[in-house]
Amino acid sequence: MTGRQRKRSMLLPASLRPAARRSALCAVALAVCASLAAGCGLVPGATGGSGDEPVTVMTWAPEDTRVTNKPGMPAMARAYARWVNSHGGVGGRELRVLTCNERNDSVSAAKCARRAVKENVVAVVGSYSQYSDSFFPPLEGAGIPYVGGYGVTTAEFTRALSYPVNGGQPVLLAGLGRQLAPDCGPVALVRPDTITGDELPGLLDAGLASGGHGPAQDQRAAEDATEYSGQADRALRRATATPGAKGCVIPALGDRTGIFMDSFRRAREDYPAVRTAAVLGSVDQTVVDAGGGRTGPYEGAYITGWYPVASDPRWNAMKKVINEEAFGDNRIDPADPGVQTTWIAYTVLRAVLERIGAGEVTPGSVRRTLDDGLTVRTGGLTPPLRWRSEDLLASVGLPRLVNADVTLQVVRQGRLVAATEGFVDMAKPLENADVD
Repeated sequence: MTGRQRKRSMLLPASLRPAARRSALCAVALAVCASLAAGCGLVPGATGGSGDEPVTVMTWAPEDTRVTNKPGMPAMARAYARWVNSHGGVGGRELRVLTCNERNDSVSAAKCARRAVKENVVAVVGSYSQYSDSFFPPLEGAGIPYVGGYGVTTAEFTRALSYPVNGGQPVLLAGLGRQLAPDCGPVALVRPDTITGDELPGLLDAGLASGGHGPAQDQRAAEDATEYSGQADRALRRATATPGAKGCVIPALGDRTGIFMDSFRRAREDYPAVRTAAVLGSVDQTVVDAGGGRTGPYEGAYITGWYPVASDPRWNAMKKVINEEAFGDNRIDPADPGVQTTWIAYTVLRAVLERIGAGEVTPGSVRRTLDDGLTVRTGGLTPPLRWRSEDLLASVGLPRLVNADVTLQVVRQGRLVAATEGFVDMAKPLENADVD
């Protein structure tokens, strides 16, 4: 506990009457028990400790929309709360999780943020939204930190109250470009015609340039299109524009990537040598399976992700919680990077609450704990996370970026497996990225 955090006095004035002294001693004992419980982790069957009010947080994501949907993120948050509360809470405190349907539009994103303010949440944790210009102002007005966002916008890496756990789209696209540069001829990027989509070409090009490759051809597509035959044909023609060079097509269309690949599969019959590649979030194991597995268009494709592959044993703790608290809930897919991000974000929250201990939990105390050098270890799912000003990678133009590492994966025999061991640091290539 730092000097900037509020402490409870451990000294009793001699003038206290016996009854008051006994009451104060009980409070001290409870605080000590809570501190010990926090230091040792959750104890099965533990019963509260501090007697404080529940800690309230919020998780939001789009659900039931025509485009991007991330129902697993709020579902994972609720499962985490059930699990942690069934084991005594955090430091004796109950964790109360509110969820909000962001609906993938700016109005709903702002409503979620205003509700968070009204409900006095201490943080928004493990959430997804493309509309950072809508949700950040209400949060900032109330001083509420945004912990572990999905990383879908670059604003999450520039706003002072954002505490990201991964490198978002910037590191995924840069990492993919770095991986493809030595092996690809012409590269075509197919991405949504949105404000968020406008950021993607510069990031991919930064990675390609770090490997000595020229920029990709940028192809825009409607975010809610029902077919992409025109875009698939143009991308294939671009990828084969240089005779003798094996071109690459990169769809970065989120939930619409599968629809694009249906069109791409048909158009590709005349271009068998063209390779595909993607970022995690556009493609995961369920998408590979739906596309035909080992006989589908993703076979041999490189994928960049933030975390180890879903089969890695480092995810066993998360899977145990899912099995115990959300068995049969098909919204929660352990291979979904949104679910994984929410898990890691709540790991950060737990570390913050344990550090605060018996102190008062407020948006300000959560921010101070994160800013004062708290190091969060995630069991190897990410590098150690820390948000001190001297640890931030401001040189890349993303001043809140603390984790520029990616994992490289590949589809082999229809399975998404690790292409290399460990993480690859993309901080250097991002220094030249155009993220304005």
